[in-house]
Amino acid sequence: MEFDRTGIILYTIEYKKCVEFYESILGLKKMFESENLTCFKFGQSYLMVELDDEYIGQKTETERFRTCLRMNVPNVKLLAEKLTAENIKVDYQEHSWGTIAKFLDPDGNLCAFKDSGKFEKQIADFKQNK
Repeated sequence: MEFDRTGIILYTIEYKKCVEFYESILGLKKMFESENLTCFKFGQSYLMVELDDEYIGQKTETERFRTCLRMNVPNVKLLAEKLTAENIKVDYQEHSWGTIAKFLDPDGNLCAFKDSGKFEKQIADFKQNK
């Protein structure tokens, strides 16, 4: 399987502090941002810092996901269907900002496919509006 891009998503409760840290302290360059998400250039990949809006203070530290292995692909639905056919539970979501399919690897690590087209558009729009 080939990917258009790969990235790491860091889900955080301290969103603004983490964005400040990665931008000001580590000097990462922004690729794009929205209200609760900032995407940085991270070598040949990207680091997406995102507010963990699913954490409501009840999950234990070991139950809360903090990272996600992201793979940008041309056709999220097709790959989600392939995983489902392999009896892998997939959380397929279509949003205005793009399509994702979240799933767990055999060890319970969170993984996700994201549509390449909308991701590249976010980068282009950010550069244009800068």
